[in-house]
Amino acid sequence: MSLRLLVVAARAEQRLLVRKHVEIEWPDAVIHEHAFGEDAPIEPEFEAGGFDAAVIVAAESCEELARLACELRARPAFAPLVFVALARSAQGLPAEGAGLRVLQGERVDHAALIGALGAAARERRQGLAVRRAQSSYEERCRFGSVMIRGHRFIKQVGSGGMCAVYLAESERAGRVVVLKVFSQVPDVSDKVAGFDRFIQEYEIVAGLAHEHIVRIFDLGVADDHAYIAMEHFPAGDLRERLKTPLTAAAAVGYLDQVASALEAIHSVGVLHRDLKPANIMLRADGSLCLIDFGLAKANAFATDLTGAREIFGTPYYMSPEQGHAEPIDARSDLYSLGVIFYEMLTGQKPFRGGSAMEVIYKHKRAPLPRLAPELGRYEPMLSRLLAKTPAERYQSARELRAALAVLRP
Repeated sequence: MSLRLLVVAARAEQRLLVRKHVEIEWPDAVIHEHAFGEDAPIEPEFEAGGFDAAVIVAAESCEELARLACELRARPAFAPLVFVALARSAQGLPAEGAGLRVLQGERVDHAALIGALGAAARERRQGLAVRRAQSSYEERCRFGSVMIRGHRFIKQVGSGGMCAVYLAESERAGRVVVLKVFSQVPDVSDKVAGFDRFIQEYEIVAGLAHEHIVRIFDLGVADDHAYIAMEHFPAGDLRERLKTPLTAAAAVGYLDQVASALEAIHSVGVLHRDLKPANIMLRADGSLCLIDFGLAKANAFATDLTGAREIFGTPYYMSPEQGHAEPIDARSDLYSLGVIFYEMLTGQKPFRGGSAMEVIYKHKRAPLPRLAPELGRYEPMLSRLLAKTPAERYQSARELRAALAVLRP
């Protein structure tokens, strides 16, 4: 039999050790690694539904991992666990029992590990066969009116004119994901442009392996509805982070990370067009990640997707030309990034008003508010980012990042 395995350990060499032992017995095994203490914590909704077993490897000091094993074991549907303690003493190890096998010794006993994994996998598959025979089993894959097999419904987290947004566990990805389900049936809907934009979101992002751009795990069609599974960010977004003041150094670091993502998408002819703090997410390590390309536009498809002079975006962060439905290019995204940079530095948006049109007017006509004296060194960069005409701005994200390299201490 083939094997799908989740391996959890703090050290890379421990995860590699388990991988080598497993691949001797099961060369075609699919192994997902979780770097304990580095990766985001295993989420409370996660059941390891796509795995035959999970291995937790601990060294001499194993209290934290032992607690994790006990916590995961307590989840009713979690995959069987094999706890490998590379230690002389059995002190502090979790108690062995249903759903949890414990191996202890200074070295991994190959035969014992393979035996434990084989038994765990058989236990898992027998349990799944029983659950799948129950009439209610498939309901766990229901998202509204759509059945998406291979994904377990956790909760709905949002909805919009184009998509319903869910938190789900993906068997294929082996993790909790954000699942966007397209609300219109593409073959019969009149909103073809909306469907094209949805599909384009996947095509753009999936083709860019970049540390500051959201990961896409799956795209498919179920019950005539398209869906896309993407990275989940339990740490939240920049909008929430900005409720607590940032240091200038942190703001500059964030600016560089988002500029790096823009450089990547602009290099393939794509504009984001809705850059705002709510579309910039935080990973567990504190780094930023750009999401929501639902308004992104490949330049070649401008007319097909948006029609003439149609405005998309958020007024507080719109460039003057975007707010007036004029042609836009990469420099419009840089203007939006400038607004975010101003907000990161000051805690305030540069232009506010009682209506969307008032804000749009100010972007076009009002002077940029001056920074406090202690932030004066950033004034020239902001003046260029938030110039009213694109020709006066940085001409590319690469040019902005070069200027940042000089500005940073």
